[in-house]
Amino acid sequence: MKIGDLGLSQPANSTSLDNEIYGIIPYITPEILKLLLSKVSDVFPFSKASDIYSMGMIMWELTTGCKPFANVEHEHSLVYKIIDEKRPEITNDTPEDFANLMKKCWNSDPKKRPSAIRVHDIINYWLTEDNDVNIFNQAEEIRLELIKSKMLGPEFCEKSHSKAIYTSRSLSFLISKSSSSNSPSFNMRQKYITKEYEFDINDINDISNIQSESSEKWKIEDETQDDSNNRKHVKTDTNINTENKE
Repeated sequence: MKIGDLGLSQPANSTSLDNEIYGIIPYITPEILKLLLSKVSDVFPFSKASDIYSMGMIMWELTTGCKPFANVEHEHSLVYKIIDEKRPEITNDTPEDFANLMKKCWNSDPKKRPSAIRVHDIINYWLTEDNDVNIFNQAEEIRLELIKSKMLGPEFCEKSHSKAIYTSRSLSFLISKSSSSNSPSFNMRQKYITKEYEFDINDINDISNIQSESSEKWKIEDETQDDSNNRKHVKTDTNINTENKE
């Protein structure tokens, strides 16, 4: 089984034909949220790297007894902040090694997140090395003391926002609301659509597919040249023109 989003689990080899995205916003990866808002694709590739990101959030819950981003409404504003690399604040009593692993799991680049095997190896190392075991035992003692003094745990968490939703739901409302020019999130959405992305020349066909699916008009132009390996890079923008520079 795989971690879907702490509300939706499915087999790792699932090939559901339902393209609608479901989930709990704090547990969904930035790359999925970005695709959802930009509307450049009808396919939302949950992956093993997505599971690692979700696991990082669960690790944070274990250290605090709180739910991530419980004090804010789960809507566009939070989504854009997550894309901008906002993550829950790590508490001072969290062991450094544990905190570092969480940060790696939260990396915005899925390729830089550790694999499940790597996570297993790291945790196994913690459990077998005396020094690491002692560090975690000490951290647990501190955590229990903080809980007793009500400085940590559910009672210590900030008041939960009435629109912080922790049940899996369809997130199509993010698309419909961000698409309206009258929506406060429209300009925020435009900010992300006009961001520049680098692609290998081999991905031009993929970009063409994106153009046909998106309601936006894109401009594609060369960004750099690399004579040593005969590769090109392209830049996407929301202008109407399409031009290539050799």
